[in-house]
Amino acid sequence: MNQRSSAPARALAAIALVCGFLVIVAVVATSLGDGGDSGRSSTAGHATHRSRGNGKTPKSYVVQSGDTLTSIAHDAGVPVARILRLNPGVDPQILISGEKLKLR
Repeated sequence: MNQRSSAPARALAAIALVCGFLVIVAVVATSLGDGGDSGRSSTAGHATHRSRGNGKTPKSYVVQSGDTLTSIAHDAGVPVARILRLNPGVDPQILISGEKLKLR
Protein backbone atom coordinates (compact mmCIF):
# COMPACT_ATOMS: atom_id res chain seq x y z
CA MET A 1 0.00 0.00 0.00
CA ASN A 2 1.05 3.51 -0.74
CA GLN A 3 0.74 5.77 2.32
CA ARG A 4 1.05 9.50 2.06
CA SER A 5 2.85 11.51 4.67
CA SER A 6 0.49 13.25 7.06
CA ALA A 7 3.13 15.64 8.42
CA PRO A 8 1.95 18.65 6.33
CA ALA A 9 -1.65 18.05 7.34
CA ARG A 10 -0.67 17.86 11.00
CA ALA A 11 1.37 21.06 10.73
CA LEU A 12 -1.55 22.87 9.07
CA ALA A 13 -3.95 21.62 11.75
CA ALA A 14 -1.63 22.88 14.50
CA ILE A 15 -1.29 26.28 12.82
CA ALA A 16 -5.08 26.53 12.39
CA LEU A 17 -5.59 25.66 16.05
CA VAL A 18 -3.12 28.33 17.21
CA CYS A 19 -4.68 30.94 14.89
CA GLY A 20 -8.16 30.10 16.15
CA PHE A 21 -6.99 30.46 19.74
CA LEU A 22 -5.39 33.84 18.99
CA VAL A 23 -8.60 35.08 17.36
CA ILE A 24 -10.61 34.07 20.43
CA VAL A 25 -8.13 35.80 22.75
CA ALA A 26 -8.26 38.96 20.63
CA VAL A 27 -12.08 39.04 20.65
CA VAL A 28 -12.23 38.55 24.42
CA ALA A 29 -9.54 41.18 25.03
CA THR A 30 -11.39 43.67 22.83
CA SER A 31 -14.66 43.01 24.63
CA LEU A 32 -13.11 43.46 28.05
CA GLY A 33 -11.04 46.42 26.92
CA ASP A 34 -14.12 48.68 26.57
CA GLY A 35 -13.59 49.88 30.13
CA GLY A 36 -10.20 51.37 29.19
CA ASP A 37 -9.72 54.62 27.31
CA SER A 38 -13.22 54.64 25.85
CA GLY A 39 -14.62 54.33 29.37
CA ARG A 40 -12.70 57.42 30.45
CA SER A 41 -14.01 59.54 27.62
CA SER A 42 -17.50 58.16 28.21
CA THR A 43 -17.30 59.13 31.88
CA ALA A 44 -16.71 62.74 30.89
CA GLY A 45 -20.06 62.68 29.08
CA HIS A 46 -21.76 61.28 32.15
CA ALA A 47 -20.60 64.17 34.33
CA THR A 48 -22.85 66.57 32.44
CA HIS A 49 -25.88 64.56 33.55
CA ARG A 50 -24.98 64.57 37.23
CA SER A 51 -26.19 67.14 39.64
CA ARG A 52 -23.67 69.84 40.43
CA GLY A 53 -22.76 69.20 44.08
CA ASN A 54 -26.26 69.67 45.52
CA GLY A 55 -26.71 65.91 46.16
CA LYS A 56 -29.93 65.67 44.12
CA THR A 57 -30.56 63.01 41.52
CA PRO A 58 -31.04 64.40 38.01
CA LYS A 59 -34.55 64.05 36.58
CA SER A 60 -33.44 62.27 33.43
CA TYR A 61 -30.48 60.89 31.56
CA VAL A 62 -29.81 60.74 27.81
CA VAL A 63 -28.27 57.39 26.86
CA GLN A 64 -24.80 57.62 25.32
CA SER A 65 -23.20 55.03 23.05
CA GLY A 66 -21.80 52.16 25.15
CA ASP A 67 -23.94 52.88 28.23
CA THR A 68 -25.45 50.10 30.31
CA LEU A 69 -28.14 50.40 32.95
CA THR A 70 -25.54 49.54 35.56
CA SER A 71 -23.17 52.30 34.44
CA ILE A 72 -26.01 54.83 34.29
CA ALA A 73 -27.21 53.81 37.75
CA HIS A 74 -23.70 54.09 39.15
CA ASP A 75 -23.03 57.49 37.59
CA ALA A 76 -26.40 58.94 38.59
CA GLY A 77 -26.50 57.34 42.04
CA VAL A 78 -29.82 55.63 41.33
CA PRO A 79 -30.56 51.90 41.77
CA VAL A 80 -31.08 49.92 38.56
CA ALA A 81 -34.44 48.71 39.91
CA ARG A 82 -35.68 52.32 40.14
CA ILE A 83 -34.62 53.07 36.56
CA LEU A 84 -36.47 49.97 35.37
CA ARG A 85 -39.56 50.86 37.42
CA LEU A 86 -39.66 54.43 36.07
CA ASN A 87 -39.04 53.30 32.47
CA PRO A 88 -41.19 50.19 31.94
CA GLY A 89 -40.82 50.17 28.14
CA VAL A 90 -37.00 50.10 28.24
CA ASP A 91 -35.22 46.86 27.36
CA PRO A 92 -32.21 46.71 29.73
CA GLN A 93 -30.25 44.66 27.17
CA ILE A 94 -30.77 47.10 24.30
CA LEU A 95 -30.30 50.76 25.18
CA ILE A 96 -30.56 53.17 22.27
CA SER A 97 -28.25 56.19 22.05
CA GLY A 98 -30.24 59.38 22.48
CA GLU A 99 -32.99 57.63 24.42
CA LYS A 100 -34.09 59.64 27.48
CA LEU A 101 -34.47 57.72 30.75
CA LYS A 102 -36.33 59.00 33.80
CA LEU A 103 -34.24 58.82 36.97
CA ARG A 104 -36.74 60.21 39.50
